[in-house]
Amino acid sequence: MRPILRLSLLSAAIAVASPAFAQENVLNLYSARHYQTDEQLYDNFTKQTGIKINRIEADDNQLFERLKSEGKNSPADVILMVDAARLWRAEAEELFQPVKSAVLESRIPANLRSADEGRGPEWFGFSTRARVIVYNKVAVNKADVSTYESLADPKNKGKVCTRSGSHPYNLSMIGAMIDRNGEAATETWAKGMVANFARPPRGGDTDQIKSVATGECGVALTNSYYYVRMLRSTNPADKDMVNRLGFVWPNQQTSGTHVNVSGGGVARNAPHREAAVKFLEYLSSDEAQGYFANGNNEWPVVTTAVVKNPALDALGKFKMENVSVSAMGKNQATAQKILDRAGYK
Repeated sequence: MRPILRLSLLSAAIAVASPAFAQENVLNLYSARHYQTDEQLYDNFTKQTGIKINRIEADDNQLFERLKSEGKNSPADVILMVDAARLWRAEAEELFQPVKSAVLESRIPANLRSADEGRGPEWFGFSTRARVIVYNKVAVNKADVSTYESLADPKNKGKVCTRSGSHPYNLSMIGAMIDRNGEAATETWAKGMVANFARPPRGGDTDQIKSVATGECGVALTNSYYYVRMLRSTNPADKDMVNRLGFVWPNQQTSGTHVNVSGGGVARNAPHREAAVKFLEYLSSDEAQGYFANGNNEWPVVTTAVVKNPALDALGKFKMENVSVSAMGKNQATAQKILDRAGYK
């Protein structure tokens, strides 16, 4: 069995000294991805290359703290993040190193990787997910919730549910909104959202979907793969909830739906750099790209990947927002200040 290590920050020193981390034919992966469906992805890489993966799984803030604490002695080879702003922050804090790879640069679109600047990109996107709207078909008219901006309209007072505004998924969306609409309009939107809350923000995206289905909320924001996961569920309770829900691609007549990216790069002080690059190249392969779609309901970034996910296909094509990852990242601090002033916790 491939060793899987989920270590706390307090065990950093032990991890560095561990024989598993000292082996040559290994890859030390620091991942903010927490999807069980990724297990097969990692197993397939090991079968193909013989390189064993030691994985440390934690949320983004824990990984950032750990990497800073370890400094030059960090055993991390690859860092995976599940949000554009997190990738931007990791690059800004110099946690990645540039990578020159003809495979990656030919397969990953330029807008889904960091700027080259002559040294090679520092991170690459491997899958995408959209920030969509779900609504209760009995309580809400679809036309009233067709855009992100409409959720702040007084006609939706007492109907809106979201997870914390400060969660990276929302911060990236709001960062894009700032780029698109400006700070003043975004702050007006945030205040309107607070005025329309059915209850204070709490829980994850699946909780928002369930709250809409049960009638606690009329409408909510969620990442697309959470919704598709429920569409594919064989649980009768999930099927019943999905039947009560409507689905919206927001802003199709204007700016397009906000799309986020999951990706990663080679850690700045990677002790197994060659294995790290091989792993990133593997994530861009048709096999791995198909698995992002078929296993975790995300969209592959490589167009040749075969998608065998009827639920994902059923959502159809949509107009995507055209905002750079850098803009989303740079606007994070401003987004948080706007949320604080609006009382959007």
